[in-house]
Amino acid sequence: MIGTLQCVVLDCHYPAGLAQFYAALLGGEVDRPDPRWSLDEDWSTVHLPDGRVLGFQRAEDYRPPIWPDPAHPQQFHLDVEVEDYAAAEAAVVALGAEPRARHDRWGVFTDPAGHPFCLVPRHSA
Repeated sequence: MIGTLQCVVLDCHYPAGLAQFYAALLGGEVDRPDPRWSLDEDWSTVHLPDGRVLGFQRAEDYRPPIWPDPAHPQQFHLDVEVEDYAAAEAAVVALGAEPRARHDRWGVFTDPAGHPFCLVPRHSA
């Protein structure tokens, strides 16, 4: 092993707003002081309850992916496991997410900055 993952970073226009969106979606603490980085209008974080960290950095020329347009690929996306799909869908839309596609067992949304993510129902054992 060469290293460990410090955090996943998403480019956007407004880091603090996107951090608030993901904290509401996944839980966690927005902009908790951390010696690994400084927080300002160009950088915001969410420390998730399980210890992982999402970072959000301002990119002045940010252009969101257009799902599912291969000319503007998504580059990556997050799968978010949920207990109650209908309740989760209503909650993320209320937070500013846009529904993009519904499949049998999961749905595709975009966050307020245009990054795609999926809501996936938890599978019962």
